[in-house]
Amino acid sequence: MEIILAIMIGGLYAASVYMILRRSLVKILIGIVLLSQATNMLIFVSSGITRGNSPVIKAEETVLSQPHADPLPQALVLTAIVISFGLTAFALALTYRAYKSVKTDDLDKLRSAALGGEENV
Repeated sequence: MEIILAIMIGGLYAASVYMILRRSLVKILIGIVLLSQATNMLIFVSSGITRGNSPVIKAEETVLSQPHADPLPQALVLTAIVISFGLTAFALALTYRAYKSVKTDDLDKLRSAALGGEENV
């Protein structure tokens, strides 16, 4: 199972790098989202895939007697997902605002519009 997930993570990293190298702001944003999801999967897979119960100690016990899933990677990934969602929403709002003001999402045209219409090569 880890091999399949490792191949999928590599594919997500490759797709994200490809999208980040495009000139469109929307494609760059999609690439950043893919990169964050691939990193979340990498953290989750590197902790080891185990079948176990939730790590909750019952009132009558002092230690866990059965195999349990490690909660730390799950907490890290959940936190990363929430932060990534907030950053993605903010970047999407900035991209929308840039598109409304300049009428393009091409980075070269945005750069020339920011420089006052000068063509710098």
